[in-house]
Amino acid sequence: MRTFIRAAMIFYRFLSVGRQLWPRLRSLVLGLVLGVLLPWLVFIRLAREVWEGEGLPGDHFILEFLHAHSSHTQDKLALLLAQLGGPIGASVLAGSILLGLGLAHQRRAFSFFSLAVIGAEVLNIAAKYLVARTRPDLWVSLTPLTSYSFPSGHSMAAAALSAALGFMLWRTQVRWLAIGLGCFWALIMGWSRLYLGVHYPSDVLAGWVGSVGWVGGLHSLFARQYRELRAAWGEVRLYWHGAAAQALARDDAPAGMDPQQQ
Repeated sequence: MRTFIRAAMIFYRFLSVGRQLWPRLRSLVLGLVLGVLLPWLVFIRLAREVWEGEGLPGDHFILEFLHAHSSHTQDKLALLLAQLGGPIGASVLAGSILLGLGLAHQRRAFSFFSLAVIGAEVLNIAAKYLVARTRPDLWVSLTPLTSYSFPSGHSMAAAALSAALGFMLWRTQVRWLAIGLGCFWALIMGWSRLYLGVHYPSDVLAGWVGSVGWVGGLHSLFARQYRELRAAWGEVRLYWHGAAAQALARDDAPAGMDPQQQ
């Protein structure tokens, strides 16, 4: 009976801590569901479809539609975006942002942004070799490539950079401008990969959601609410161990003697 009462007291302590933290953790939970869990589920589903040799139903249709409406102006724009979003262009852009963060002594933002862009690149390389999807071969591309296709590296890098900046600027007055420009950058980069015929739409979509899931999860680890959750869990663990030690002392104490008097 005493064991049951002690367990009930510990459980009540856990609930009381949870009630105190829930108002501050709602945004974290919502972010984990919409910004981490959902994107990763979509990414895994796309990878499975591609692995089974299917992809999205409109993969070929969208590519053929864009190619049928191609123009010289669009050719030049797509080629320019291929350079800007490529390894050199993306590295210069990310390096410039990191340099600014370093000069401003924003260590936490520097670490977050570094992990966001580098982690997205590592994830992209790993997924390419795991899925091993060949490039589209519907027409002769202006930038022929022979590496694997899934997911789109350009789209993934653009989405990772945009999502990271959006999170870092969320509490500023320019957050909606940053989010709008970031979405436009990711969208136009994805369009360029489709227009050039070097990626399927499912490759581009996987690049977007993969980066959102990665950067969203990373941001959750850096969030203040996550630190509060860890602190609360530490408090519950201390209470649990303290209560357990006290219970053992009671059980070992001679009858009629207070364990604190031993």
